[in-house]
Amino acid sequence: MTGAIQSVITIILFVLILGVLVVIHEFGHFLTARLANVRVLEFGIGFPPRAKVLRAKGETLYTLNWLPIGGFVKLEGEDGNDANDPRSFAAQRLPTKLGILVAGVAMNVVLAFAIFTGIAWLASPYVGVRFFEIQPESPAATAGLQPGDAIVAIDGERYQFLTGPSPLTGLRSRAGETIVLTIDDQAGTRRDVSVSLRSEAEIDANKGALGISSIEQPFEGYFYGDYAQNDLPAAVAIGARETGRWMGLIVGGLASLVASVANDPTAPPPVAGPIGIATQIGDIFWNTGPIMTLFVAGILSANLAVVNILPFPPLDGGRMLVITLKRIFGERISLRAERLTYVVGFVFLFTFLIWITGFDIARGLSGGS
Repeated sequence: MTGAIQSVITIILFVLILGVLVVIHEFGHFLTARLANVRVLEFGIGFPPRAKVLRAKGETLYTLNWLPIGGFVKLEGEDGNDANDPRSFAAQRLPTKLGILVAGVAMNVVLAFAIFTGIAWLASPYVGVRFFEIQPESPAATAGLQPGDAIVAIDGERYQFLTGPSPLTGLRSRAGETIVLTIDDQAGTRRDVSVSLRSEAEIDANKGALGISSIEQPFEGYFYGDYAQNDLPAAVAIGARETGRWMGLIVGGLASLVASVANDPTAPPPVAGPIGIATQIGDIFWNTGPIMTLFVAGILSANLAVVNILPFPPLDGGRMLVITLKRIFGERISLRAERLTYVVGFVFLFTFLIWITGFDIARGLSGGS
């Protein structure tokens, strides 16, 4: 397959994943608004200009729009007008407004949990480890292992990506023992190799159990297309754990981003923009397959939830903050001031997105460094 075709498929995959995540997010707003009897004027797939009206019956217009990333829900009175209409967003009590706004975030959390749980239940990838350096006179060298080989199993035991531990941890736990490693070489040939690992004392002296090193290149996770199935209760526990873990990592990443920008605005940020994310999705899809690509979609859904709950206009969290402040301070926050807040926030976010995209392009032109 040519590079051009791969690039087109990567772009389509990126648009499809991001579009589904955003549409699911907007469906949360839509469903909650309908349950609260708030009039939904339009549910759009993609962003305007409008390409086609899919359904025009009833009070909600369902549309397909030309810009294929995401979607939107338009509510009666969401701009603060029509406060006298009992079915407008502006006329609702504060808890109802907050419920409608937070529903999109909740849907992305539920989707991330569902993806992680489904993978753990039906197709949990087995992972090995590929190594690139072998220490002289080490157990690995004695056994005839070569740089670029990958460990698939230890004494027949394979390791799930979602459950841990890693094969490296498995090696350390077998210190001093003679074990059988299942090895895939770079040509894809699989063989069993008997190896006597170093003792605990040698490991305590900073020598690896096997004698493989990552001095010049890091260890790589090795996905070889085999999958495990876990029972449903275990899968649910894994899904909950992974959802919480990734949301925590994303919060930490945002903190690192703020610190990075504050310390050196000219340095590449520790996050990727749309181009960088699309490139990463393509790399994962072509190198590890659809299951790990779906796993990344789960991470992106958790990311979308965390980002949208931030108290910054015009994100959902920012809108929740503004309407809460309006409830507290009343007419001292005018409708004009509220709208201006959203406009300024949108301009800031769009500028920030362009700034990150510039670094994505620079990384691509420099070969990803």
